[in-house]
Amino acid sequence: MLLGIDTGGTFTDFVLLTEQGLQVHKVLSTPHAPEEAILQGIRELGFTDCQKLIIVHGSTVATNAVLEGKGARTVYITNRGLADVLSIGRQARQSLYDLQPSIPTPPVAANLCIETGGRISADGKTIEALTDADLQAIKESLVELKPQAVAINLLFSFLDDTAEKAIEKIIPEGVFISRSSLVLPEYKEYERGMTTWLNASVGPLVQGYLQCLKDGVAPASVSVMQSSGSTIAAEQAGELAVHLLLSGPAGGLAGAQSVARMVGKEKLLTFDMGGTSTDVALIDGEISLTSQGKIAGYPVAVPMVDMHTIGAGGGSLARVDAGGLLQVGPESAGASPGPACYGKGGKQATVTDANLVLGRLRVDAFLGGEMRLDEQAARQAVGKIADEMGVSVEEAAEGIIKIANEHMARALRVISVQRGIDPRQCSLTSFGGAGGLHVCALADALSMREALVPVHGGVLSALGMLAAPRGREYARSVNTPLADMNVGDINEHIALMLKQGQQALNEEGVGNDELLIEPSLDLCYQGQSSSLMVAWENIDEAIEQFHLAHQKRYGHRLELAVELVTIRLCLRQKSVALDFSVSSVENKQGEAIYINVYGMKKEVPVYQREQLIESQVLDGPALVTEKISTTWLAEGWQARLHGSGNLLLQRID
Repeated sequence: MLLGIDTGGTFTDFVLLTEQGLQVHKVLSTPHAPEEAILQGIRELGFTDCQKLIIVHGSTVATNAVLEGKGARTVYITNRGLADVLSIGRQARQSLYDLQPSIPTPPVAANLCIETGGRISADGKTIEALTDADLQAIKESLVELKPQAVAINLLFSFLDDTAEKAIEKIIPEGVFISRSSLVLPEYKEYERGMTTWLNASVGPLVQGYLQCLKDGVAPASVSVMQSSGSTIAAEQAGELAVHLLLSGPAGGLAGAQSVARMVGKEKLLTFDMGGTSTDVALIDGEISLTSQGKIAGYPVAVPMVDMHTIGAGGGSLARVDAGGLLQVGPESAGASPGPACYGKGGKQATVTDANLVLGRLRVDAFLGGEMRLDEQAARQAVGKIADEMGVSVEEAAEGIIKIANEHMARALRVISVQRGIDPRQCSLTSFGGAGGLHVCALADALSMREALVPVHGGVLSALGMLAAPRGREYARSVNTPLADMNVGDINEHIALMLKQGQQALNEEGVGNDELLIEPSLDLCYQGQSSSLMVAWENIDEAIEQFHLAHQKRYGHRLELAVELVTIRLCLRQKSVALDFSVSSVENKQGEAIYINVYGMKKEVPVYQREQLIESQVLDGPALVTEKISTTWLAEGWQARLHGSGNLLLQRID
């Protein structure tokens, strides 16, 4: 039995796939100890023995540790004269026209930086050898500093990792070790150093958490979702914890891709609106990856799904600022106390409270009726905002929704319009517990005429984890004009990475004949600092594909030599298509009830999604409720139930 688990800021989602079909479940998250909510959910699903369970988990432990600055005590070891690299960064200003910017806290305190020898040049020659005296000095410093983790980042170690491995051998037992030549064997010492340091900072926390989880669900098999959209065995995940920073959101994209293919959609603009944040992304046939992502302003150069995240979710707090303007987010009520309507002590108005006040959420239909909402508490919370603004409670609630929608629409434009993509050519795909309430408004904001509300959209990230294959991502920097390379040189690098990946996946029970092998190259024009990734077949084809990619991204191509920056290899287990479709009821469709919704001239019908029949057409305005989410079908929109259970939305005026 397959169990997908996604730990979010407000809810922990479960999707159980058995021979009898899918079962979904939600429990409130326990941020102080995420495994508690997981074990609670497993018990509520009826499991006392996990013998037959295969668990795929999306963890937020690494992400939260970085966002909250609560990583492990980490010593950073580098070459002499380079201790300040992580603090100096690229000297890029966050606000270009701010003449008095605040000085950020250095990621690594000066007393936790150790400088040593072992420096090589860009062509791999020794500039300063690593001596026995250097190693002894490092050992003495570590005894004094008592770190939980050590990050080792020497210049050009991706060319020769001998010195880094020598330092690794003298690190005391029990200290987590993060070595740049293993974590990120690529050029750019700042990005490589930050990624290595982040891996060390969150590594002990992730290892400890995964061990607690494995002990709690033993003897179940546990895999973890990686930021790249593939899974890794929990036993191996802790060593490369930095690959888990977008663990949950990556599951959502895998789920969106799977359900969209059921209805013949390939080009998607997705938004995953949960309780704390909203993640937006573009899928054009395949999920896009980037090695230029950031978390909390820190560059994370490992491959991850290409998405944009903002602090706008169902739990986002509303307030009136000193100038009298209504603001929404990025602060969130989280799981505790949560929105006021949860009845757990929350007093501040949230987006969820506003939706309830407007009538778009049903008091008795939240989580299938398992959690009754407190409408009076929601009205009191929104009422405080209304009093400050001098408007009615409903007008204040509508204002909260409009501002949240504008935040999300702006994020969708960043991932589409600002990259030269016309959103009108895509299907807007909403998921997350709150996504369906806002899908029509966001489509209208981007002049999009079709949208998709997936089946089980409220737990799509957990569902996507079941569809995700086991996999690995590898890279090697070369920094050589492509014309100076030959096919054999490139294939030799690929063969070494392939051997490493096959060994890792063989340990997880994946045979070599089950693997999809996808090599690619990062290329740029000589003199450029940024690169574009193209598939690898041969040198001439790669050069032409790069010119075309550059033309598409930047609007022009240059008659300059093309440089090979990095060789990459993606290994994926051949995925088995899972059937997530839901058969509609065979008898006559269920009867709608009618309710009042603010702003609507007539009563609005409320349909239960489980009672819709195949090809049934609904005209907005209408509400479609289900156990794990609610969809607000706005006026001017029409919905049709596809045979797979997905709702296809169309603008009809």
